[in-house]
Amino acid sequence: MLLKDKIAIVTGASGGLGLASAKAFAEQGAKVVISDVTDEKGEAAAAALRDAGFDVQYRHCDVTRKADIQALIDGTVKTHGRLDIMMANAGIVHACDPLELSEEDYDRVLAVNLKGVFLSGQLAARQMMTQERDGDGQRGVIVNMSSCQAVIVIPEIASYVMSKGGINQWTKALGIRLAKEGIRVNAIGPGSIATEMFKSVANDPQKMRNIMSRTPMGRAGDPSEIGSIAVFLASPMASYITGQTIYPDGGRLGLNYTVPVVD
Repeated sequence: MLLKDKIAIVTGASGGLGLASAKAFAEQGAKVVISDVTDEKGEAAAAALRDAGFDVQYRHCDVTRKADIQALIDGTVKTHGRLDIMMANAGIVHACDPLELSEEDYDRVLAVNLKGVFLSGQLAARQMMTQERDGDGQRGVIVNMSSCQAVIVIPEIASYVMSKGGINQWTKALGIRLAKEGIRVNAIGPGSIATEMFKSVANDPQKMRNIMSRTPMGRAGDPSEIGSIAVFLASPMASYITGQTIYPDGGRLGLNYTVPVVD
């Protein structure tokens, strides 16, 4: 197992890509703490994973609150003794004309998506730096959830794309700073993935046609495909990678035209 007995935290993990990543970590032998603000859903997700034989716990955490993140880390370390993997996944989106974007909605999105990733990485790094290095000289790994929207843009989700662009730069800055400390920092920038949020779009044939016309592989990604990348980045297989963003997007970023859609 790639992550046997590693201790991992995944924020925003009551569903979607966070839960898929938490499950992937657990399948590779990690002991996982999932967190979210939707407690009932989070508790149910953790219980389902425990029923499947995995060591998974749930803790409440609002990533816009530094005290919540610190309590999440402290509680994890109290239970498990250390923190090996921090996956900063929590994120939200607000859609509107960018000229109509309110200051309140802008602040709300940036607080979760960017400030939350900043605080999660900073506080996790401080904990990891107190820990002994392993046999490979490593103290821990931080994985941030970005998006292909950090590079390309849908104007109607301007605050979201701004936050994801910031995550990429934070990933580089923190990765460089922590390289000498034995802590790697990388990000994942998904394209269209079949989460519950995406499935609501999938019910609209025209919207799906638009999405598939800019996806060379001709399909949406599965959340498990993001989980496998999270495992890779958290594992020794990625031991010489830091400050990078990997884009599982079905070829979308490289496309300079639309492709035919098969109905």
